[in-house]
Amino acid sequence: MIRIDRASSRYHADYGWLKTYHSFSFGEYYDPNNIQFGPLRVLNDDFVAPLAGFGAHPHREMEIVSIVLKGYLQHEDSTGHKAVTTFGGVQRMSAGTGIVHSEVNPSATEEVNFLQLWFFPEQYGLPPSYERTEFPVDKMKNALLPIVTKHPSSPGIAHIHQDLTIYLSDLEAGHELTFTQPEGRNIFVFVIEGDLTLNGEAHLQRRDAARITEMPVLRLATNEGSRLMLIDLPKEG
Repeated sequence: MIRIDRASSRYHADYGWLKTYHSFSFGEYYDPNNIQFGPLRVLNDDFVAPLAGFGAHPHREMEIVSIVLKGYLQHEDSTGHKAVTTFGGVQRMSAGTGIVHSEVNPSATEEVNFLQLWFFPEQYGLPPSYERTEFPVDKMKNALLPIVTKHPSSPGIAHIHQDLTIYLSDLEAGHELTFTQPEGRNIFVFVIEGDLTLNGEAHLQRRDAARITEMPVLRLATNEGSRLMLIDLPKEG
């Protein structure tokens, strides 16, 4: 089954310094029928103005992944980590028993756009931790490149405390990919740019998403070219 969530259906808020789009209930947006998809709890598409951002605030018992699409994002936390990330980098933070962090746009001239994803962890009570990784952007071309997973196979893949894998892909016009997974798992697809067709039937445009269940083989094709995120994740979270 493929459920399409159009970009226009996302909750949107404009605070001046922050323009945000929520794919799941978050903050002042609450929909009891849209809390999570398996362990995926939050997907926020944030645009933060120059020299603005989220001041120090706490988190507990959540796996938090930030993927910068454009501009620069600066992270600082109570465990002593500080880093700046742009496209090609991933920030993974395990809030565990408790952490305080801030996320700001360090640029005086350029807006930052990033995706922030929250996942419920497989195990609670973990010590808080932070990791910044860099992936080879050129390896996204017509392939599904893993950037976050439970069992990383290289230093360019971030480790997460949940049985899932996040992939990015730059699929060229006229090309097709096939993704397979074991029975009993879910797939979440998010179109960052361009267009995408799933199994020849579901057509997605920029910032559309799809929640896919009971479909272990998924064919991805594009007419115009597509930058996309695919998440392989368990049904329960």
